Amino acid sequence: MLLTLIRRYSKPYAPYILAVVVFQLASTIAALYLPSLNAQIIDEGVARGDTDFIWRTGAMMLLVAFAQVGAAIAGVYFGSRTAMAVGRDLRRAVFRRVTSFSAKDVNGFGAPTLITRGTNDVQQVQMLLLMGLNFMVATPIMCVGGIIMALREDLNLSWLVWVSVPLLAVVVGYLVVRLMPLFRTMQRKIDRINAVLREQIIGIRVVRAFVREPFETERFGGANKELTDVSLRIGALFVLMFPAISMILHLSTAAVLWFGGQRVDAGAMQVGSLTAFLQYLLQILMAVMMGTFMAMMIPRASVCADRIGEVLGVEPSIHDPQDPQAPASLAGVVEYRNVTFAYPGAESPVLSNISFTARPGQTIAIIGSTGAGKTSLLSLLPRLYDPVEGQVLLDGVPVDRMDRAEITKRVALVPQRPYLFSGTIEHNLRFGKTEATDQELWEALRVAQGESFVREKKNGLESRIAQGGTNVSGGQRQRLCIARALVTKPRVYLFDDSFSALDVATDARLRAALKGTTSDATVIIVAQRISTITDADQILVLDNGRIVDRGTHEELLETSPTYQEIVESQLSVEEVA
Repeated sequence: MLLTLIRRYSKPYAPYILAVVVFQLASTIAALYLPSLNAQIIDEGVARGDTDFIWRTGAMMLLVAFAQVGAAIAGVYFGSRTAMAVGRDLRRAVFRRVTSFSAKDVNGFGAPTLITRGTNDVQQVQMLLLMGLNFMVATPIMCVGGIIMALREDLNLSWLVWVSVPLLAVVVGYLVVRLMPLFRTMQRKIDRINAVLREQIIGIRVVRAFVREPFETERFGGANKELTDVSLRIGALFVLMFPAISMILHLSTAAVLWFGGQRVDAGAMQVGSLTAFLQYLLQILMAVMMGTFMAMMIPRASVCADRIGEVLGVEPSIHDPQDPQAPASLAGVVEYRNVTFAYPGAESPVLSNISFTARPGQTIAIIGSTGAGKTSLLSLLPRLYDPVEGQVLLDGVPVDRMDRAEITKRVALVPQRPYLFSGTIEHNLRFGKTEATDQELWEALRVAQGESFVREKKNGLESRIAQGGTNVSGGQRQRLCIARALVTKPRVYLFDDSFSALDVATDARLRAALKGTTSDATVIIVAQRISTITDADQILVLDNGRIVDRGTHEELLETSPTYQEIVESQLSVEEVA
């Protein structure tokens, strides 16, 4: 998967890669030529006292050194640009795939691991590519070229090369084999610690309310210790690697000086040639060492590439049809026909044989006990999930045959958990309609009962919103989310218990204002509070995923025991009347 990813996403940057190859080749050849020039200066210039030769060859050596540095800088520049561009494209591909996922697909992975795969995992692949582009040409050419040049200087010392290089390769190979499974485990532990940390940050109020800080600290400590243990095992192998490589380098240097010195003493080798041979051997070993660093990165990058590939390889369970159908009208008629829905892996369906029709100008309310399937029912219309059986139709067309963008134009969902994005109030309100005017924003805020608190803010619509809307109250978040839906002016409004954080008076004012704005639209409300739905045109009573009763508030008070039970739990007899 690693090679597949790199090949696929580096293909558009082939000219840059070609430039890297050319410059790295030039830099490596120049680096291999320098020891030979140095040997000539020693043997032909210094030994014979030929100053002119020293100046001429020294000038040549200086030019070659400048050329080598210039080519190396150019190679690193193009290599870095390519690696950064590939990393950017990979992150974009992961992000686009994740945003195309349904709720089912996201739950299959989990939010923490998707975040890790789109950031840390991509970074590991990017770093490997960066190292690879900077050394992929230099390392093999330096290694092979260094061996050839070393043998050219003195064939009798070649056995030192054949001993040192394989010894270093064996050490590296052993470490790589040991590291691969450890890096795979390490990525899983990172996912785990991200999940625990995310839970604790999001649920910090609950943790403090129940004084569970010691328990959560212990839970995080356990996940942290597991990651630390794996990291220590990886670190132990790295600690073993550096002394081993250092020992091989020093022993090789000592062996060259010892055996080469004997040949110089015997007159079989010149001092310059010995110096050049030593430099070539060090270049060879340094090339192998750089290859070692790359090899050390491959296991982790390979694991990360597999994890990225898993995300990119998942086909979204909900996707647009090849030949989408568009409704002939923009009426906003919603129909559920014998709909059954179950979550993946669930033993029983959440919804069973649901059928009802909601028309423009009508308000349909859905009520039921916790876990009755109210939110699941609303989620099927905007295609957050698809039903197992039956059909959900919008203006006479099944939603699974419509383009999702077409559904979004007609349907606005205010979720049970209101969420605001980091930015400004204006940015959040324009989320579904970027071209909305300020007048439209203020009108939506007026209807949603949010105008007063926004005007009280120093910067008004330009006031900053923290991620998730954590710097505003729960009621303010709900009102801003309702206003965001109103700005889009859809044909169908879905309110999923969207008034729960509002006081009774604000709730009443908001619903009164909504009547005028949504008079020609279809409104479906999920609610827990009876007072929110008493004036609905039809109320659906859900129990264990089935519609057990339907009718107006007055009709259900007479005919539905389930509805009566809900009402009596909230209102007195006088209030009901």
